[in-house]
Amino acid sequence: MITIRHMVGSELGRISEIDRSEHVTQEYSYRRGSLEGRSVDVRVATWSRSGDHEHSVQGKVNAWQPILDRGGTLVGAFDRDTLVGFAIYRPDLAEGLANLSALFVSRNHRRKGIASLLTEEVARLARADCARRLYVSATPSRPTVEFYRSQKFKPTDEPNEKLFALEPDDIHMILEL
Repeated sequence: MITIRHMVGSELGRISEIDRSEHVTQEYSYRRGSLEGRSVDVRVATWSRSGDHEHSVQGKVNAWQPILDRGGTLVGAFDRDTLVGFAIYRPDLAEGLANLSALFVSRNHRRKGIASLLTEEVARLARADCARRLYVSATPSRPTVEFYRSQKFKPTDEPNEKLFALEPDDIHMILEL
């Protein structure tokens, strides 16, 4: 049975328990108000457990810890004592706009409703903080974008400038709360 709970910032290093690996065969781009698909062959590895670079556990901790330090929330999905998914909620992206900063589910636990549970909890937190919209910068893989679309997120023609500068290839999406 999967349980969802808020985690403390000191638990952020537990993201090493997540196998984020996947084989991406289709990606989207967002152009002129529409999603355009294309075939790709990209193998995404899990985070490195050594080093302090962008694709390492420590690199991710370094990137996400400031969000938690400024009032964000780390939400975990657990199968018994094992972390199998997590989301990071940022309440203050802009006036009335909260941010789903990260959402990952371990490879062997995907397509079991865990990402939906985590997204629902982040949306609940955003509503409690009086946000009117929830923003996500989604990796452009077809499964990721289709997941967010199933959750009623829609691509935006007005992406957040800072997040777009960090991830210009992502599909920037908004959920009206």
